[in-house]
Amino acid sequence: MFRIITLNVNGIRAAARKGFFDWLPNQAADVICLQETRAQAEQRSADVFFPEGYNAYHCDAERKGYSGVAIYSRHEPDRVESGIGWPDVDAEGRWLRVDFGRLSVISLYLPSGSSKEERQVFKYDIMERLKPVLTEFANDGRDYVICGDWNIAHRQIDIRNWRANQKNSGFLPDERQWMDWMFDEANWVDIFRTIEPGEDQYTWWSNRGQAWAKNVGWRIDYQIGTPQIAAKACRVEIFKDERFSDHAPLIIDYKINARWLKS
Repeated sequence: MFRIITLNVNGIRAAARKGFFDWLPNQAADVICLQETRAQAEQRSADVFFPEGYNAYHCDAERKGYSGVAIYSRHEPDRVESGIGWPDVDAEGRWLRVDFGRLSVISLYLPSGSSKEERQVFKYDIMERLKPVLTEFANDGRDYVICGDWNIAHRQIDIRNWRANQKNSGFLPDERQWMDWMFDEANWVDIFRTIEPGEDQYTWWSNRGQAWAKNVGWRIDYQIGTPQIAAKACRVEIFKDERFSDHAPLIIDYKINARWLKS
């Protein structure tokens, strides 16, 4: 069994204070992908940020207290790629990839466009640039799992108040059509939905009002995979017994063995 967890921590130091690293050792996770870590190396020198048995990798934003992604891995990767090679994206710390044999796991933090129009334009630009990358990955013979906060709810079932949000970033028609392209044309798989087709399955809740208490949420955190690895998924969970941020950990177990992790 191979377990991958993804979580937008909304600040890795804040998540640590809320018990994330106390919770982690009991999860038997092989890979943990984090987004919005919002810390530089000197700000995470404490032992808590280096859980026993894990290799830690970070791609930080140049701007302090902003963005950033990380991967914790029980297995030592064959290769670590910090950044996607696009200066504007890498300056914000939005892409980190680790390779194990035939499997690649990526921690991705797609921008939100909700703060201002320029950020939505930036988001659309990244989505367009990702198309050839995702197409290449889908056809290069490797197995991929891209984990992260995509800041898009794909379908009506993925957002409680879908009618009221059709003109808001994260549920815009063009964003949803891009997700359609990824799943219907580019041959990627929304792994969670292969096992859990039900309603009221969300990973993020606004801090406004009683969104968490009333489960008025959005499913914007995904593990998206190539078909062969997606077919190995056997269990999914959105963990809500404890809260480490405004997002919930998405946990998926895969029926793969050590040979997948060897070249």
